[in-house]
Amino acid sequence: MQRETSVTDQLVTTLDRALRAMFAPARASRPTPGPAPGPLPEAQRRESAALMRINHAGEMAAQGLYHGQSLVARNPALRTLLDDSAREEADHLAWCETRLNELSDRPSLLGPLWYAGSFAIGVAAGLASDKVSLGFVAETERQVEAHLDSHLEKLAPDDARSLAILTRMRDDEKAHGHTARQSGGIELPRPVRALMRATSRVMTTTARHF
Repeated sequence: MQRETSVTDQLVTTLDRALRAMFAPARASRPTPGPAPGPLPEAQRRESAALMRINHAGEMAAQGLYHGQSLVARNPALRTLLDDSAREEADHLAWCETRLNELSDRPSLLGPLWYAGSFAIGVAAGLASDKVSLGFVAETERQVEAHLDSHLEKLAPDDARSLAILTRMRDDEKAHGHTARQSGGIELPRPVRALMRATSRVMTTTARHF
């Protein structure tokens, strides 16, 4: 018989996930999209690295968000959905980290801050209700999809590796948002959506440099 997961088990699992996300090298379950990378002109390399650093920070935040929501989810089916999405987001984190290494650059120095802040938001959304939690996923993914579209426009056409990574990430984010809406996610109030956009701008602006 399968043993029921206790609160202690969930807390230990969540702590393990947090430490791995913030401090361990990211590992992907799927191959990194795109062809083998070639050299880029220095200006293009710097721009690609800045964009991938921003996306790495966003994926660090996504890990915190999903882990926080999963911890307090009332419905086991919702917890499974959140955990499955978190695993795909972990692939994104690893892909961005791989690309930064290929570009001889680094992730944001504030990764633990992005994780912790998003974890707290995820817990708050999850405690509100499962429908609010799913609505938060749907709105987050909608905004991330738009954000990735803007980055795809900024990348140099020669950077096929980064283009492939972000395209695959966008497809996954779109699927996550669709699943959240189909699973009962509600539309968040306009002030909440605006606050989410403002918070995202602060993170992306800061992560570009730090």
